[in-house]
Amino acid sequence: MAKKSYTYEPENIKNFTKDRMRFELGDTMVEGLSDTTALTDEEIQAAIDSYPKSWKRAKLMLLESLCRRFAYEVDTKTGALWLYMQERAKLWRADYDQLKKEVLVESCSVPQSSGGRYKKPPYFYSGMQQNERVKNG
Repeated sequence: MAKKSYTYEPENIKNFTKDRMRFELGDTMVEGLSDTTALTDEEIQAAIDSYPKSWKRAKLMLLESLCRRFAYEVDTKTGALWLYMQERAKLWRADYDQLKKEVLVESCSVPQSSGGRYKKPPYFYSGMQQNERVKNG
């Protein structure tokens, strides 16, 4: 069985690394290992490696995993202590839904013609729905 790591170095968040991903997800309480941390270092790195050219897609992959993993957690009361587990799941779900919209918009945007190797005119253009056979009178 592979060793699981739970580390966080705040000084590294300026770079697009595991530590920045932990920071953006709010999964920075690594002191309690798996008791306080939602993701392992290896899971975060695997997502980053899966989408080396898209930070947002790697983050979306991790948010989806978190949503699935924590969807069934229930709020718990132990003595005077309340643990609102559903609030954490709702927060990650909201982050997931927002980021999914952003990624979808970015992936569906119409590429701009730069005059490079693609010499075709843009698919959409001004006046494309006008009927040229109809004379203006």
